[in-house]
Order: sequence, then C-alpha cells, then structure tokens
Amino acid sequence: MVNDERRRHLQSQLSFSTQNQTGTLYLVPTPIGNLGDMTFRSVDVLKRVDLIAAEDTRNTQKLLNHFEIETSQISFHEHNTQERIPQLVAKLKAGQNLAQVSDAGMPSISDPGHELVVACIEAGIPVVPLPGANAGLTALIASGLDPQPFYFYGFLDRKAKLQTEELSELKTRSETLIFYEAPHRLAKTLTRLAKILGDDRTASLCRELTKRHEQFIRGTLEELLNWASTSDRVRGEFVIIVNGNPDGNATVKTADFSNLSIEDHVDQLMATGLKPNQAIKEVAHLRGMRKQEVYQIFHHLDQN
Repeated sequence: MVNDERRRHLQSQLSFSTQNQTGTLYLVPTPIGNLGDMTFRSVDVLKRVDLIAAEDTRNTQKLLNHFEIETSQISFHEHNTQERIPQLVAKLKAGQNLAQVSDAGMPSISDPGHELVVACIEAGIPVVPLPGANAGLTALIASGLDPQPFYFYGFLDRKAKLQTEELSELKTRSETLIFYEAPHRLAKTLTRLAKILGDDRTASLCRELTKRHEQFIRGTLEELLNWASTSDRVRGEFVIIVNGNPDGNATVKTADFSNLSIEDHVDQLMATGLKPNQAIKEVAHLRGMRKQEVYQIFHHLDQN
C-alpha cells in the first residue's frame, strides 16, 4: 500500500496545459560538434523564450548567431548555481519562459541543470525536455559493443584514489559501461581501467564525435592504452565504451535467494564487493520491493 508520505509527494503535471499559471522551463540540447544536428524545434524554442540560461554565454552566443537567434542570455554554471536558481525560479513564477542549455549536448548530463529542474518541480513549474544530441549514446551505438543494457557513469573522479574506488565498484557490472574523459587524462584513466577491469576487456574510444576528425579506436583496454600512450592524435573530448563483465552481477541475479533473509541477502551481495546502499538497491530490485523497505529491514528500523 502506498503510504501517506509518498501520496503527499505525488505530482502530475501536463507540459503543455493552457492552465499553467507560470512560465515553462525548456531543457534544450545543443550540438556536440556538428551544428547541423541542431533540431528545428530547438531553434524555435530558443527564439520564442524570454531568456536563455547558458553554461557559457560566450560559447552559446556563437550558436545563437549561427541560427540568427536574438534572445537574451544569463549565465548559469556550476559556480553560480545557488545564486541563480532563486532568480530563475522567480522569473518563471512571474510568467517568463526560460530555456536552459549547456555548452554541448543534453543539459544535466555531466553538465549543470539538475538542480534547476528539481527547484522548478518543487515550485510546480512545468519542465519540458527536448530530445537531441548526446555524446554517450552516439558513441555507444557505433562502438560495436552491446548497446543494452548499458550503465552511464560519465566522468570518473580526477583523484587517483577515488577513481580506483569507483572502478573497483564497477568491475563486476555486466552492463556496457560509458565514461567521459578529457584528452590530457585519457592515458592515466585507461591505465586504471586496464588494471582494475582487466587489460583484455574489450572497449572502444570515441573522439571528436560528429566533427571532421571523428574517430573510433576499438580493441582491448591494453591495446587502447598503447594507442593513447603513443599516438599524436589524443586530442578532443573522448567517450570510453567498455564491455561489461560477463561473470559479474549477472551471476548474482540468477542465484537462488529464496531461503535467504533480507539481511543475509544484502550481506551476500556486500561480500561480492558492493557497498551497503548498492547491495540494498540490488536486493530491492531482485525481490520486487521498495529500496526504503529493504533499507529499514536491513538496518532494523521501525517500519511503522
């Protein structure tokens, strides 16, 4: 039964209702390289809104100039998020329509945007997403690796110790893994990927997607590391697609847990290297339960 706490937070909102009393926040993807990937709808929305919240106004202005868009901009990036959100929400409440864009690709995917979306949802402001370019999925479908299921991770932590911990948690995942990386960190990241996931794991490097020098380098992690260590073409942003572990969490999912208590089931998954919250989430998935319910049972919390 759905409890009262969840029922109070249930929200249903029509994106294009004429009864909305506020403005609308449009999440507008921008090209990841080739300007020809800008959609007609995205151009139209950017022309019609009252204001564009941009990650880098100088970068976005080049895009606006190309499509003859004269809408004003306001900066919205990771360093001014807390300052800007109340201002933008106030404008939306006053009836203005806003578009939010990142420098390239989908807003909120490894770029600013999520916090503004949450604030708008809490304020009852419609949030309308537009489909468009995304580097991770673009690379995935041409990688030659299994496109589904996949696990999008984005950027790994820059600190070696934390990156090692992240990869140690990911090494048993059976899904195809998607990472982003900058060219100057590529070799170091591939070194840790090969060491922790296994140098014989198949993978694909995808660089300069949709641009003139678009390139795919496919092979094992060891071969990709050798390429990155010797090539003079380690330039541009990279997407790293890595084959999942065929002997990873797939074996755990098919194991018989019918005789295990919730606590023992979580403990069993933790023994494979999962952190407590990951194990709790997996048990909830396998048993068709709510994560919060498993959490309460495992930690012996009062469920009343």
